[in-house]
Amino acid sequence: MGMTLAALAVRHGCELHGDPDVTVDHVATLAAAGPGALAFLANPRYRPQLAGTRASAVVLDAESAADCPTACLVSSNPYLTYARLAAELHPLPPPRPGIAAGASIAASASLGAHSQVDVGAVIGEGAVIGARVIIAANAVIGAHCVVGDDTRIMAGVVLCERVRVGRRCLVHPGAVIGSDGFGNARGPGGAWTRVPQLGSVVIGDDVSIGACTTIDRGAIEDTLVGDGVRLDNHIQVGHNVSIGNHTAIAAMTGISGSTRIGARCIIGGHCGFAGHIVVADDVVISGGAKVTNSISRPGLYSGAIPADEARQWRKNAVRFGQLDALARRLRELEAAFRRQGPR
Repeated sequence: MGMTLAALAVRHGCELHGDPDVTVDHVATLAAAGPGALAFLANPRYRPQLAGTRASAVVLDAESAADCPTACLVSSNPYLTYARLAAELHPLPPPRPGIAAGASIAASASLGAHSQVDVGAVIGEGAVIGARVIIAANAVIGAHCVVGDDTRIMAGVVLCERVRVGRRCLVHPGAVIGSDGFGNARGPGGAWTRVPQLGSVVIGDDVSIGACTTIDRGAIEDTLVGDGVRLDNHIQVGHNVSIGNHTAIAAMTGISGSTRIGARCIIGGHCGFAGHIVVADDVVISGGAKVTNSISRPGLYSGAIPADEARQWRKNAVRFGQLDALARRLRELEAAFRRQGPR
């Protein structure tokens, strides 16, 4: 069912330009939109597409509103407003209450009202599942886990024993939460002895965890993921890591054990973190960076070497290997210059 621009403008605090009775019922890109579609403009790269859009309405900022050929919803943060409007126009399907044939639920487990358990799902002894929760096909909820109200555990997710997941979380397919941390002690002859991983994982409210991401249980104390955290696909979170509220981490990042990452951080893809370091609140780390020391102040940090034409990159790689010798020669020249004194 369509929604009028007047109603959307009021609910989302936008300034409306155009016919308030225009209705929209889906979202689309500026280039692909047609009648009934709501589009948005947040990235200047797509500004040339605005003039030719056939969308019924566009979400944009005040500077772009004068050039919009159709009705528009003006916002100081168009992307955030678009996200909220898209969620309203395309809501997630509600749970289908009930337990599918083929699901396995331990007698001592507790299942909240209006929750959905799909085919092949397993819920272990003493697990507590909140209200309106979705446990999708072949997901495994280990013994004594707790899953908060309105959380969605998607297909193939594994929550190992004693993991706690908060309310309104979304755990995408294939994620594994609470597997053993990489704890091993080396003995004579190089043989390894497993260190028991006795803690668990505690996930806050409103957290999104991407497909195939893994979060290890703590060695003694728990691994902690704060409220509102966003974890992309294929992230490795080591044992006893702590991630602060509303931090976002992109795909392929690896975080070694006992690292503490602050609140509201933004971490690009393919970053690596050494263990036992602390990253302050409000830090931004660009993709590919290798963080080997603690970061005590907010700001933007980078550490990757951008790709270059292969021949030039090989020349530079040789020079990287010569940096120590060059620095030594520079120190010698500086010392010789000081010995000569002013001329």
